[in-house]
Amino acid sequence: MSDVGGAVASGVVDAIGADLRSAGFTTDGVAELLGAEANAALGRGVWWPVLRVTHAAPADRQRLAVLVRLLLLGTEEAPDLVEAAFPSVSLQTLAATGVLEFRGEMVRAVLDIRPHSDGERDFYVVSDQDAAVRRGPLRHDHVLGIGGASVSLARAVTRNRVGRALDLGTGCGIQALHLNAHCDEIVATDTNERALALAAMTARLGGMSWDLRHGSLFEPVAGERFDLIVSNPPFVVGSGARDYIYRDSGVAGDALCQSLVKQIGDHLSPGGTAHIMANWIVRDGPEGTDWRDRVSGWLAGTGLHAWVVQRELADPVSYVSLWLADAGEDLERQAQRGGQWLNWFAEQGIAGVGMGMISLRVPRDGELPEQILEEITGADEAVTGAEVDAFFARRAYLRDTSDEALLAARLSTAPVFLEEQSLPGPDGWQQVGAAVRRPGGPGAVIGVDEVLRALLAGCRGEVPLGSLIQLLAAHHGVDSDALAQAALPEVREAIGRGILYQAE
Repeated sequence: MSDVGGAVASGVVDAIGADLRSAGFTTDGVAELLGAEANAALGRGVWWPVLRVTHAAPADRQRLAVLVRLLLLGTEEAPDLVEAAFPSVSLQTLAATGVLEFRGEMVRAVLDIRPHSDGERDFYVVSDQDAAVRRGPLRHDHVLGIGGASVSLARAVTRNRVGRALDLGTGCGIQALHLNAHCDEIVATDTNERALALAAMTARLGGMSWDLRHGSLFEPVAGERFDLIVSNPPFVVGSGARDYIYRDSGVAGDALCQSLVKQIGDHLSPGGTAHIMANWIVRDGPEGTDWRDRVSGWLAGTGLHAWVVQRELADPVSYVSLWLADAGEDLERQAQRGGQWLNWFAEQGIAGVGMGMISLRVPRDGELPEQILEEITGADEAVTGAEVDAFFARRAYLRDTSDEALLAARLSTAPVFLEEQSLPGPDGWQQVGAAVRRPGGPGAVIGVDEVLRALLAGCRGEVPLGSLIQLLAAHHGVDSDALAQAALPEVREAIGRGILYQAE
């Protein structure tokens, strides 16, 4: 079998794409073939319902059924079925280019070619088949497909129209694929030549053209600047061994993410934005510090605005187990490698690993950088591109708006829920706390007392904030200036969380 070490001939890629499309191998086509229950099972990694449905598919859907089993489940198929599924390109050509391989009298896929939709168009993402469908350990230069981290990053990227974009550590090209819809020029880099070859296939199948470059970090783009940079780098925290290129950077600890953050400002255009999926070390013992202190150290001196969100904190065993299972090694090898990994964690005093998103933006001329780091772990509080844009816009509004101007502004309260906490007492339920939450907004919750509750209820974009505060002061019999002084920090916090906004 020939390996995918370089770009597959464009004619072969075009023939593969034509065959996939003619068979109905799209997100909607697969969902329709499988039905709701089996399609949902496929999304959860449960495959027996998919096998059941595809083996029972009618004759006119057999091509699609074979492609689902071959490319998504990694099954071995009879050559005549695969030939029928790919009428435009021979099995010998597919094997010679490393797309398929012969296993005795059967054929199986080497690559995972997966339909993917951005909500408007269908594309194909090309990667290596993972350990869940392919026996044995992954190859050293394994190219990861669409995973949880890549989906989270794609969701968090701002989607404003820009000129130049950089996908640093492109892998299979999933981030570049999403960038294609709103970026005029895309440069995608990777240290893995195999990843660049598969990313080229992803681009060709989608009718896209990217500038693919080989190299580490910013070496391939020295001296260049971009309006948008996204990166899902090999961020796994370890001793520096490079067992698998897709996860291991070759440097110890979290030094790769630190280096990435430190250098990224040199490659952002004025007003540019960057999004980095990152991991960071959390230490234990008397010298252990809050994770915010560590990541703040990375940001120091960059001159960039930052919003850092820690989504999860994993203990050493959970963290190591996650990545060992991902590699498909046998249990004995996992135990050996896991023990070495945990020993290294213990030697380094590592109590856990934080995982999250770093969003950065270049300040305006003369503007001091503002860097906010927070932990947001709610499943319904995912960081999205729209929220990142809104976050930076709200921080700019707060910097630009004096207290005097804020008191003169007409503010509106976003759609929110009032949540009350009560405890049973001798006189029935007694309220002990209350909060206002903006649904879906990451970290969009503030505690409220009676006065702030009334103030938020009165903010309807009709009356200046100062006038509302005067009315509340008169109602409660307090000095209006004193109430304003007490309320303004709370109002600013509510604006920062997207709970209050200035009415147009």
